[in-house]
Amino acid sequence: QVQLVESGGGSVQAGDSLRLACTASGSTFSTYTLGWFRQAPGKEREFVAAHRSSGGYPLYSDSVKGRCAISRDNAKNTVFVQMDRLEPEDTAVYYCGVTRVVRSSWPAAGQYSYWGQGTQVTVSS
Repeated sequence: QVQLVESGGGSVQAGDSLRLACTASGSTFSTYTLGWFRQAPGKEREFVAAHRSSGGYPLYSDSVKGRCAISRDNAKNTVFVQMDRLEPEDTAVYYCGVTRVVRSSWPAAGQYSYWGQGTQVTVSS
């Protein structure tokens, strides 16, 4: 069992930055890949970034590549995503989830076993 809580969202201006955090409870956090997704009203849940439990390289969606950096601290059961140069199109509820599938499946929301409740990001122009 993994319980996830997102934080760090808010209302910002275009061009600003936010650092989101996902804190997990449970003893198996370090065995999972953790991914960030976002969902805007009327749209499907969209992949943002993911980071495996140890080693390897993170994966970013094309929409945030160059503006996003994901990292994790397994000792604190926390993963962070730094988002820079935010745009109105980034407005969404941001969710973190965990999976143990291979890298090629990371962008698929249906592959994630647990989700947090989300944190709202609103970017105004």
